[in-house]
Formats: sequence, structure tokens, C-alpha cells
Amino acid sequence: MEVIDLAWWKLALVALLVLALAGVSLAARLGITRSLLIAASRTVIQLALIGLVLEALFASAEFYWIALLALIMLLVAGREVMARQQRRLRGIWSFGIGTGAMFVSSFTVTVLTLVVVIGPEPWYAPQYAIPLLGMMLGNTMTGVALSLDRLTESVWDQRAVIENRLMLGETWREALEDIRRHAMRSGMMPAINAMAAAGIVSLPGMMTGQILAGSPPAVAVKYQILVMLTITVGTGFGTLMAVSWGGRRLFDERERLRLDRLIRVGGR
Repeated sequence: MEVIDLAWWKLALVALLVLALAGVSLAARLGITRSLLIAASRTVIQLALIGLVLEALFASAEFYWIALLALIMLLVAGREVMARQQRRLRGIWSFGIGTGAMFVSSFTVTVLTLVVVIGPEPWYAPQYAIPLLGMMLGNTMTGVALSLDRLTESVWDQRAVIENRLMLGETWREALEDIRRHAMRSGMMPAINAMAAAGIVSLPGMMTGQILAGSPPAVAVKYQILVMLTITVGTGFGTLMAVSWGGRRLFDERERLRLDRLIRVGGR
């Protein structure tokens, strides 16, 4: 089945609908007009640029270029994790914990999936490696950001309870157990909801894209199942590591709560 190409003027026609939505939002004073236009502009610019990069990458298929793009994706995702926390760890820790957790979980699961499950030749073939890593990083980033934000906010709000439990002889792990559990649940909720609704409430993007591109629905379904399961595994291990490392950083070697290691974004 041949894919129907889209002319740029057709995309511009759709963009007019976004402008119409922005106009209605402005008239209704919803306060989302600016963010809507900025987000739509970023989508067009970023996707157009990555399209050019991927075309060059697919043509060369050299490992070092793929590794460089993967590194850039990881660093940008780490910055986004740090930027989405209202109360984050001071210094490099906020960036380092999120980036480290995503590196270990996303890269490990992606390489394992490429080598053992899909098996392209070579194993780092950009047609498979870049889309899979992009989906892994995007979803793991959301999970890690949500879990770290819930962790730091909960520790700040419940600092008196935590210190009382420490004075009663509990370790930092025991004093933080409920908060860590809630933080993990927050990080995993998007992935669990996506799996629960897949195929009934929604048709996931990768499956829809493959069907539009002409792939048989049965093949598209297999790839979608693979992607959703690997995303859940990567998100789960990523949030687990981020919450564990972030929680440990909030206590010193004598297991005293160190709220001075937190900083409120835009505040003190």
C-alpha cells in the first residue's frame, strides 16, 4: 500500500485550526493562548528539524552519529525532568539523579529489546533504535519527573512526621516508606493507564502510524505490544531508581533529614 504524502499547504491548513482555537481561547480569556501558540510552534520546528536529522542519519547509519543523537536526547530529557520539579535538590543532584535513572533504565531496556527481541542488522539500525529510544526516554522522563516531584513535595510537607519517626528509632527507609510508595505510584500511573486503555479507549500512536504507513494491522499490533511493555519496564525501573537515589540524598550519613538540600524553583 502506497503512503499518501502530505503537501506543506495541507499542514498549513491544519495549523489554521490551531490559530482558530487560540483566537477562541483569547476571546474567552482562558489564559492558555500564549502557551498554546508556543507549544504548537515548538512542535512544528522541532519535528521539522528532527526530520532533517533522521534523514541524514538513516543515510549514513554510523554508530557514532546514532550515539551522539542518543546522548543529546538523554541530556535534554534530564533537563526537562529537573525543570518540572517545583522543589528540587540543590546543585547537580537534581539533574544527575533523573538523567542517571533514565540512562540506566531506558538504554538498558532499549539495547536488550534491539539485540534479543527485534534483532535488526546491525543491532543499532537507526530505523529501529532511534524511535524505540525516543519513546522509552519520553515516557520514562514523565515517570521520573512525576515521582521526584511527588517525593520532594511530600517530604517537605511531612517533615515533622518524618523527624518524629526518626527520633523513634526508624531508619530513613522506614520513615520514608509511605512517601516512596506514593511517589512510585505517581510515576507509574501514566504507563498503567496507557496499558489499561490501549485497544479499547485509544489506539496508540505507533500502531496508528504503522497502519497509516501501510503495515499489516497484525504486525502493527505486535510492535505496539512490544513498545508498551518495554516502556512500562523502563518507566518502572527508572522511577524506582530515581525515588531511591533522591530519597537517600535527602538524608545524610547519620540518617538526619536534610531539607537544606532542597530548593524551591523560583523561590528561596
